[in-house]
Amino acid sequence: MKINALTIDVEDYFQVSAFAPYIDRADWEQRECRVERNIARILELLDRQGVKATFFTLGWIAERYPAVVRDIVGNGHELASHGYGHERANQLSPEAFLKDISEAKRILEDLAGAEVKGYRAPSFSIDGSNRQWACEALVQAGYRYSSSIYPVRHDHYGMPEAPRFPYQVHAALLEVPPTTVRAFNRNWPASGGGYFRLMPYAVSRRLIDHVNRRDGQSAVFYFHPWEIDVEQPRIPGISAKTRFRHYVNIHRMEQRLARLLEDFRWGRMDDIFLAQ
Repeated sequence: MKINALTIDVEDYFQVSAFAPYIDRADWEQRECRVERNIARILELLDRQGVKATFFTLGWIAERYPAVVRDIVGNGHELASHGYGHERANQLSPEAFLKDISEAKRILEDLAGAEVKGYRAPSFSIDGSNRQWACEALVQAGYRYSSSIYPVRHDHYGMPEAPRFPYQVHAALLEVPPTTVRAFNRNWPASGGGYFRLMPYAVSRRLIDHVNRRDGQSAVFYFHPWEIDVEQPRIPGISAKTRFRHYVNIHRMEQRLARLLEDFRWGRMDDIFLAQ
């Protein structure tokens, strides 16, 4: 049976890109931060199942909650970078992007006492508009792999023509895309997040099994700590579309994750893809 990569994007509910029009970045410090308790629950769940994972962590979070980083590393998981301030790569200049990813890497490595090899762009925001210079910046900053180019068509992200499985996006950088299934002449998301909450569990399970058996590939699954947090503060004034995407089936998420961990084999990104 294939070993799949379990990944967690460590950010809090108020840092979600879809909330950016409603929550000013300057107000983040005043918001109730719930990432500590949610990461503790995730670590406990992974420990019960004997699973190791990769945590793509914001530098902003690590700076304010260093114990979270130490708990992740202390439990044998891979610490990777989600950038510093959850700014979309395709909305930054090349210089600002390099600064963001370099600062995040420095903060994480100082806290962990270990190399940070991987990076995932907020909202999978490396695409055709910035792929060349973004990947060059990642190499310059010392990253060895990225999981930032989602080969799907979506209103907020995606590069549907990109390869579906790991490839050298740069001579010194491996791109490990989130998992998709090819059907009806297009790529369909099969890698977690809101799709995992929206679709019946049986559908998600079948898609991952398809990638393992039919494609012969390891899947890359992701979720966020806030997705298991039923009691997170509700954001007023958001659009119906944003409300649905963010809150749909949150009350089912933790139970579904437990089933997923039982139904497949899971591991860290670096162990699966850099060891090949």
